[in-house]
Amino acid sequence: MEITNRSKRLFDSAGVSRREALKIGARGIGLGLLGSGLGPLPPLFGLTSEAVAATRGKILVVFEWFGGYDGLSTFVPYSNDELYRRRPTIGVRERDVIKVDEHFGFQKSMVGMHRLWDEGKLAVIHGAGYQQPSFSHFASSSFWHTGAPNSGEAYGWYGRTADALDPNGTPNFLVNISSTQTLAVRARDHVPVVFDDPGGFRRDLFHPQQPYVGKLGEGQAPRSDVHKFLLDVNQSAREASALVSRAWEDYSRKRPSDLRLLDLDKVVALIENDFPARLYYVRLRGSLFDTHVNQESPHNRQVQYCSDAVWGFFEEMKRLGKQDEVAMFIHSEFGRRVPENTSLGTDHGTANVAFVIGGGTKGGHYGEPPSLTELVHGDNLQYTTDFRRVYATLIEEYLGYRKSEGVLGDKFKTLGMFA
Repeated sequence: MEITNRSKRLFDSAGVSRREALKIGARGIGLGLLGSGLGPLPPLFGLTSEAVAATRGKILVVFEWFGGYDGLSTFVPYSNDELYRRRPTIGVRERDVIKVDEHFGFQKSMVGMHRLWDEGKLAVIHGAGYQQPSFSHFASSSFWHTGAPNSGEAYGWYGRTADALDPNGTPNFLVNISSTQTLAVRARDHVPVVFDDPGGFRRDLFHPQQPYVGKLGEGQAPRSDVHKFLLDVNQSAREASALVSRAWEDYSRKRPSDLRLLDLDKVVALIENDFPARLYYVRLRGSLFDTHVNQESPHNRQVQYCSDAVWGFFEEMKRLGKQDEVAMFIHSEFGRRVPENTSLGTDHGTANVAFVIGGGTKGGHYGEPPSLTELVHGDNLQYTTDFRRVYATLIEEYLGYRKSEGVLGDKFKTLGMFA
C-alpha cells in the first residue's frame, strides 16, 4: 500500500522539486529507469553539452569481470617458483603462458589481450585492492562500485563521476548494460540508461505501480510541474527504446560474424550511431570465475571469452576510427587466495590484477606485484595499489577532470598511465 500511495502522491503533488522528482522517478516508481527500462532521452542522437565538451570526446567503458577472477592464472607470474609450491596442480605452467617479459605472461587462451599488449595499448595494474578486505561477493562489489570501502556510501563512483563532469544531469551521459541497475552508476543528478536487450524493452515495476505508470502519456494534460516532469520522462523513455533499438538493428546488419563480444556489442552499436553517452558500464553475465572447484577448465574458458570480446571490441573501435577516443577498464571484486584448495580450485581472495586498455593508454606494468610469500588474511595477497588510484587516473588523466578528490572523497596519486 505504501508504494501505491507514494505513486499517487507523485501525480497529485505540486510541491516537489525537479531533482526530488528525478530521485523518486528513478528509484521509486521506476518509469522504466530500472531493470530493462530507460532513463530520459532526447528524440535525437548527437546531443551536445558541457558534459561532452568536458570529456573532450573521450568515452570510458568499465567492463566488470564479476565473480572474482584469479589474477595469478590470468596474468601469470610464471618465473616465481612460489606459485607452483602453493599451486602444485593448478598453477599455470610456463608452457601455457604467452609471455610479455621474463616474469609475466597471459594465460595461453588470452590471445586477444596479448595482441593489445603487443600494440602497446594495454596496461596491467598489479595488486589492486583495499584495506580491510571483504571476502563476500556482495560486500566487496559494493566497495568497488561505490569507491568507498566500508563506508555505506549511497552513490556509485561512476555515477558521482557523471555528476562531477556534468552537474546539470544532461540525459544520455551514462549507460549501464545490465538487466538491473548496477550500484556503480547510481548518481545524484544523472539517471543512467539501463538495458540488457536493446530489441525488447520492458518495464520492471511493482504490481501496485502498474496502473499509475500505465496511464502516463494517455493524452493527459499536466496537473503540476511534477506531473509534467513524469509525463516528459515517460515519453522520453518511449523514444529512447525506439532509438536504441534502431541503433542495434543498424549494427546487427553489419557486425562481423566472427566476433563474440559478450555485451560489448551493445556499446559498439551506440558508439557507432553517435549516441551521446560518455560513460558505459558493462557487468559480465554468466560468469564462470567463482572457481572453488576444478578451476582450470572453467577459468580458462572464461578468460578466453573475455579476452576475445575485448580484442573484438577494439577491432570495432579501429573500424570506427575511435581506438584513441575509447578506453576500457577491467576489474573484478576481488582475486583468489594464493594456495589451491583440496578441490583443485581457489577460494575468495583479496588483491588482483586489473587492466586499462586503449584511449591513449601507455601500455606496460603499473604498481608493485604482490609478494607470494608475505601473505595476509589467511594466505592472501597484500594489496599494493589502492584501486581508487586507478579511478583517480581515469577521472583525471583520461577524462580530464582534475578534482577527483571531490568524487572519491580523498586525493589519490594517479598512475601516469595517459599522456
